[in-house]
Amino acid sequence: DRNLIGTQSHMMGLDALGIDHVLAVTGDPARFGDLPDSSSVYDLTSFEMIRMIKQLNEGVSFSGKALKQKANFITGAAFNPNVKYLDKAVQRLERKIEYGADYIMTQPVYNPDLIIQIAEATRHLSVPIFIGIMPLASGRNAEYLHNEVPGIQLSDEVRKRMAGLEGEAGREEGVRIAEELLEAALPHFKGIYLITPFLSYDMTVKLTRYVWQKTSVAR
Repeated sequence: DRNLIGTQSHMMGLDALGIDHVLAVTGDPARFGDLPDSSSVYDLTSFEMIRMIKQLNEGVSFSGKALKQKANFITGAAFNPNVKYLDKAVQRLERKIEYGADYIMTQPVYNPDLIIQIAEATRHLSVPIFIGIMPLASGRNAEYLHNEVPGIQLSDEVRKRMAGLEGEAGREEGVRIAEELLEAALPHFKGIYLITPFLSYDMTVKLTRYVWQKTSVAR
């Protein structure tokens, strides 16, 4: 939660360090973090953040002042398809692309039917969309994500399958569900990204192997 000056300074620092891939997100309100008494800062929307980054690529500050050098950022934007009205979410996504987003990363999706709906609703967009797949680790993990984390919504079927599962049994079922989601996503999108829960990298390894096997067969 940096203000406008801090955000622009941070971006200029990233450019100085040679870090040129960024994901511009509004983020959750501060009350959802580890310091709930801190204040949220809303100087910039995600749209304005993307515009700022693209202006830095032209050697221009947010206020329009010419800078001494140009940045070289590739800018991503977030997309939350777990909403009641998908068409309105796609309209917001179109605006982000108009502002200069080069690629899109979704919130984790837990419904194969929704994955196909997203593919159909965004087919007209030219930038790559990466579907987020985060395997569930347990029944408690599933309920926490569904009820407490903004932007994440599990299907009733997934919650039922994960109910009461803990330990290895929970992780195994979580991987099976993620494989089914990948099965739905791979034919429709140019890429996916895997989110590792609780540093359980073995789950990500299994899913990476699954993706390679599926895409090798396709090739």
